[in-house]
Amino acid sequence: MSTLKTATLALLIPLALAVPALAQQGPGDGRGPGPQMLFSEMDLDGDGAVTLEEMQQARQGRFARADADGDGLLTRDELVAQAMARAEAGIDRLLERADADGDGALSEAELDEMRDARRMAGLERMFERVDADGDGQVTEAEFDAALARMHERRGDRDGRGHGHGHGFWRG
Repeated sequence: MSTLKTATLALLIPLALAVPALAQQGPGDGRGPGPQMLFSEMDLDGDGAVTLEEMQQARQGRFARADADGDGLLTRDELVAQAMARAEAGIDRLLERADADGDGALSEAELDEMRDARRMAGLERMFERVDADGDGQVTEAEFDAALARMHERRGDRDGRGHGHGHGFWRG
């Protein structure tokens, strides 16, 4: 196997193992910059509002940071460097979040614990959204209302769910 292929595999294998765990994390919880971070990057004058001009300048700034040689083009090497920097930062955040014993490595148990915690947090958030009256119980009416809101957001006006969800269960 060539040196390039070996190096590529050496970089991609840990990334492939980390991506599922990173994908389960939401904004602001270790995955990377959440909406507030992105907003603050675009709010160049710090006035708490973002103009179209600031958005354009922020985009150009990101391009300029990626264009290491300043030639106005992003080469494969520059794109790979940007992707690797983001991947390394994500892996560092993953280790910081999930490495319970602090040994700099993740065991299967540590990954499972983090995934389980993320799933439970997601389930709890979903339950809170569905439990409209906040009494700790979801009635059938609350469940149906939540499904209707979901179908509305997805543009599924007939409520049948295209083979999923409420319409699927009730025919």
